[in-house]
Amino acid sequence: MTVFGENVLEGKVAYVAGGTRGFNLAIAKRYAEQGAKVVVMSRDVERCASAAKEIREAGGEALGLPADARDYDRIAETMQETADTFGGIDIVVAGQAGNFYAPALGMSSKAFQSVVDIDLMGTFNLYRASFEHLRAPGASLIAITAPEAVKPLAFQSHVCASKAAVNMLTKCLAIEWGPAGVRVNGISPGPIEDTWGMDNVIATMPGIKETITASTPLRRWGTHADIADAALFLASDASSYVTGTILDVDGGITINTVGASERDAINFKDDPRVKGPGKGAR
Repeated sequence: MTVFGENVLEGKVAYVAGGTRGFNLAIAKRYAEQGAKVVVMSRDVERCASAAKEIREAGGEALGLPADARDYDRIAETMQETADTFGGIDIVVAGQAGNFYAPALGMSSKAFQSVVDIDLMGTFNLYRASFEHLRAPGASLIAITAPEAVKPLAFQSHVCASKAAVNMLTKCLAIEWGPAGVRVNGISPGPIEDTWGMDNVIATMPGIKETITASTPLRRWGTHADIADAALFLASDASSYVTGTILDVDGGITINTVGASERDAINFKDDPRVKGPGKGAR
């Protein structure tokens, strides 16, 4: 359910990377419900087809285009196809992400680089490849970042570094592209129910959900609708004077003084990888 009126994105075209599952799919659905024509992109061909079909069956107009955000040439092809099919692009959501828990000494250089490539380079690729197709003024670019961008966490050095860079890229492009009428913002989701990454953490770390809930000032996890509403706000004219902003949709967990680093250190204190270099540590 949204607090907005109806069809606030009528005539708009939205490209949602990572839009085939989780809250990114919820964003794509919300955009379609509000009148936008939507492209959903991920690496999985079947998920692309399924997500687009789901949106069409609900009455929306959607296209599924498989691609890897790390492959600039392929991303450029999908942007061109989007523009050719729908007449241009108004909204781009960089929702692709890579994450895993690992201490720095238990992580290879390639593992670290993989997250940088997906999160940071993927966001740059999406934005850079979309620019020539943006219908500006009025275009809106939205990066899905994370609290780790500003809150250091143990065993998340790769994600913290990548998301901090995404935040700064967002602000830099807001300055560079603002004169062209392109707004660039970010959404930083806190703990969200029914997300692939958090479900994996909960499954492997008993009691962690309760610990995270207790560390969240609003004492609840967010929903897909919470993120979809934030993404709708940033895509709509309601935020026409908002750019270079990271919108925390996190129940207050980012500003809480209860340290997740201490929580993670306790949970991982017996992990043997902490005590020495991992394979391929060079």
